Amino acid sequence: MQEYLDATTNEASGDDIAGIPLPESFRAAFVRKEDIGMFEGKESWEKDPRESLHIGDVATPELAPDEVYVAVMASSINFNTVWTSIFEPLPTFGFLERLGREGEWGKRHDLDYHIVGSDASGVVVKTGSAVRNWKPGDHIVAHCNHVDDQDPAAHDDSMKAANQRIWGFETNFGGLADLAVVKANQLMPKPAHLSWEEAAVNALCASTSYRMLVSNNAAPMKQGDNVLIWGATGGLGGYATQLVLNGGGTPIGVVSSPEKAELLNEMGCHAVIDRKAEAYQFWADEHNQDEGEWRRFGKRIRELVGEDPDIIFEHPGRQTMGASVFAVKRGGVVVTCAATSGYMIEYDNRHLWMKLKRIVSSHFANYAEAYAMNRLIDRGQIHPILSGVFALEETGEAALQVHKNLHEGKLGVLCLAPEEGMGITDPEKRERIGEENITRFLTHQRKLEAAR
Repeated sequence: MQEYLDATTNEASGDDIAGIPLPESFRAAFVRKEDIGMFEGKESWEKDPRESLHIGDVATPELAPDEVYVAVMASSINFNTVWTSIFEPLPTFGFLERLGREGEWGKRHDLDYHIVGSDASGVVVKTGSAVRNWKPGDHIVAHCNHVDDQDPAAHDDSMKAANQRIWGFETNFGGLADLAVVKANQLMPKPAHLSWEEAAVNALCASTSYRMLVSNNAAPMKQGDNVLIWGATGGLGGYATQLVLNGGGTPIGVVSSPEKAELLNEMGCHAVIDRKAEAYQFWADEHNQDEGEWRRFGKRIRELVGEDPDIIFEHPGRQTMGASVFAVKRGGVVVTCAATSGYMIEYDNRHLWMKLKRIVSSHFANYAEAYAMNRLIDRGQIHPILSGVFALEETGEAALQVHKNLHEGKLGVLCLAPEEGMGITDPEKRERIGEENITRFLTHQRKLEAAR
């Protein structure tokens, strides 16, 4: 793999890169099937990804005709890597077994180890026989929609295909490795003004936010819309806030500290709710929610923007869904993509049906949506929200920080890239876009760390 890094650093030709012999094995972050029961009897918050995520050499799999090998320069941590590492809500080896029953190429994925990671930036080094639009030497980022074209539903919206999966979570050979196996229809051009780690953190969360707020497949925002964003500086919310500002809306950012509120102000979001400072307790006890707290929350929103929100960007799930359904305006939309605080949600249906509100589901993004979001990043209209960088050997520690919500934005992981800041091929463009915009989250985080 060092030869691929050297060739990329020295700007070798695609033919030269294609001529480098493929290694028989490579370094990767993975969980093992034999460890599934290791956290038995522990609560979720007690489970430590550092104990289950291993770094070691794994065998290089065969390449299918519609796939490429990518020399991965950098990747990132997403919540799905945390879920895989703590074997919740169920072990991901069941996903690999089902994929293994789909045919010869699917069988490769059904192994006793699972290489994780659903983001990557890097260089194409080999292509399958059916790949047309990509070649060795191309600098790419990979999105995580893993789907084939044999389900009719996929030709309307690939996210509706029965066999749609998330690469690196419901498939093997993910991005937290020195080498990844990626379908050609997952590839997008790497923004030339970004470093490898800045480019690696965007695709999953940014594309998810794009589908939720821009695409017609969820809750497309209009100019002038008020959009309430839970976790507005987090992995999803940091992109959602930018999309609302970029699209002529007014973001109402919900965060949990003065430091996060300050970061929102720096981004241009000035309607901010610090939920901890205002001590909202939407659940009176384990079984009952407090409508008085919903009303207090709605009143605070109106104090900030004068109206109820047109859209609520919802991903915490159980903890917040009742408040979201109550607070969104009459005829408004709650768009939801996850359930990080619990997936068994409760809300007062009277506020939904009698006020003609809607709950719209959204899951990742199709290729067109991911590509459109990548274009906005490439144009410098949306910026990375990278807030920390780890080495591949530190994947467990990075996953623990995400598990414990100890960071804002996204955490990048250097794979083949030996240090931060590599991979920028258009420094003039970077200067035009502005270093302060590109590195805002990282600069903010490092200021906080220095102050401590």
